[in-house]
Amino acid sequence: MPIDTFDAIVVGAGQAGPAIAARCHREGLRTAVIERAEFGGTCVNDGCIPTKTLVASARAIHLARRGEEFGFATGRLRVDFARVMARKEAVVAQSREGVEQWMRGLDKVEVILGEARFVAPGRLRVGERELRAPRIFLNVGARAARPPLDGIDRVPTLDNHSILRLDTLPRHLVIIGGSYIGLEFAQVMRRFGAKVTVVEKSARLLPREDEDVAQAIREILEREGVRFELGAECIALAPRQSGIAVGARCERRPPRLVGSHVLLAVGRQPNTEGLNLGVAGIETDPRGYIRVDEQCRTSAEGVWAVGECNGRGAFTHTAWNDHEVVVANLFDQDPRRLSDRVEAYALYTDPPLGRVGLAEAKARESGRPLLRATLPMHRVGRAREAGETQGLMKAVVDAQTRQLLGASLLGYRCDEAVHGLLDLMSLKQPVDGLIRSMPIHPTVSELLPTLLQALQPVKD
Repeated sequence: MPIDTFDAIVVGAGQAGPAIAARCHREGLRTAVIERAEFGGTCVNDGCIPTKTLVASARAIHLARRGEEFGFATGRLRVDFARVMARKEAVVAQSREGVEQWMRGLDKVEVILGEARFVAPGRLRVGERELRAPRIFLNVGARAARPPLDGIDRVPTLDNHSILRLDTLPRHLVIIGGSYIGLEFAQVMRRFGAKVTVVEKSARLLPREDEDVAQAIREILEREGVRFELGAECIALAPRQSGIAVGARCERRPPRLVGSHVLLAVGRQPNTEGLNLGVAGIETDPRGYIRVDEQCRTSAEGVWAVGECNGRGAFTHTAWNDHEVVVANLFDQDPRRLSDRVEAYALYTDPPLGRVGLAEAKARESGRPLLRATLPMHRVGRAREAGETQGLMKAVVDAQTRQLLGASLLGYRCDEAVHGLLDLMSLKQPVDGLIRSMPIHPTVSELLPTLLQALQPVKD
């Protein structure tokens, strides 16, 4: 079999892969982009783009129901679920087609459709073709994990991919998993009109977050009618004529929950098992994630792993940053590292949670002296004007260096406001400069200096 030789090969057209391919094109490298399914990866097809489109529809519906608060009446509100999903799909299609057209429009890039697997170090097979290159970039992503629950193979279940393909609204959606994906879908589907119950094995939601923040999120969702079954130590599924029975306790008694649909939202697993990584000398961890160094290099010479498959971040923005780190080291003589970045993410409930750096509980584990400040969102004028006063702002600071260690902003537009604190941490500046700044009024961000002015020592 003849072997096609390229200067670079990109496996997977998610967030990082196309950007690396475009940079290779700019450098004059003949590049192959291999994609087995849909261009754009998880973000475009099963993650950020479709879910935040649904969040926007759900928020519009929620505000319409609150019309009396704002001085208007809508009459009887009817949610057309099919139209909601059609709007979502139109937005997704535009993004997906944009990525594919971008790749096909680069004259030094060849798009190859199919599943890639290594046949030797530096060599891949796709269908009947064998390819080789001195630079190979793996951007194969991850997918929803399927936990070994009792009875799981006896009932139909949904994941973050299949729930986005529903054409009718669930009557009663039971969500297994009370973390980020599960909570976003819980609120969205409840606002569309479904009954929603979240079943979580732990005693509380969102174990990565501080308990006061997690409790505030729970209360927000409960006020909208989302029900929670926490401390579900023995989750089991069984078919019923009326739907799917979900047991949450170890005692042998009839389950109290019977849902029309069950969504599994209990974590992710990397799409690495079909790549035949061992033959290429590429090491993985026990969960299947590809081991990489500070520049995303794998254990095999000339192979990089970027995005969710390297286990160094499960977000679109971390995948994009992976690409930036790789091209900076390869082409710009700029020795950027993964450890340079400050952890930041958002939970897109409404109101959203914007997070940066350490939670207070993690900061306490360091043993260093801390300063902490907390303010309720009803102190924010912009939030009161919008009728959005749920939530809180919280910051933790190193008492000696006065550098911000972390913050949790739960409230109206806090997914945007948190970036001021992210910038402060990225620049490694003490909080005093932000305290003395003059923010614009009325904004949510204007409360950040006020928050930091309220710092007090944390007592044991």
